[in-house]
Amino acid sequence: MPEVVIEQGSWEQLGEAAGDIRYRVFVIEQQVPIEEEWDGLDPDCLHFLARQDERVLGTARLLPDGHIGRVAVLAEARGLGVGVALMRATIEAARQRGHSSVALAAQTHALGFYEALGFRAEGDIFLDAGIPHRNMTLSLND
Repeated sequence: MPEVVIEQGSWEQLGEAAGDIRYRVFVIEQQVPIEEEWDGLDPDCLHFLARQDERVLGTARLLPDGHIGRVAVLAEARGLGVGVALMRATIEAARQRGHSSVALAAQTHALGFYEALGFRAEGDIFLDAGIPHRNMTLSLND
């Protein structure tokens, strides 16, 4: 299987491809209202794209405060290591930027995925865009 390559850059550089993935996963597949998906924070974030043979399969973003968000992998690429590669790159970028921890709001069906990466769930389940989520953190000081 061809290697998954992670590219990182600004919204200006990667936004068209990242936005397409997010639209397909969140708006179409998960029926997140489009006005909730586009929160205006993208220009301030570091963005990541996962490519395999030049085909874009997933995306994620790192906010300036160390939050990871908008992690999305196309349905046909799930289970192939794309999400893990995206998360490892995003976590490493946060570490390089001096963050002592990273945080995210995980959809509850994905809790096990993030726990396998070392994240710990905190607090109660809450709804975001009508989808159950739970906050999670990962210390980068270990």
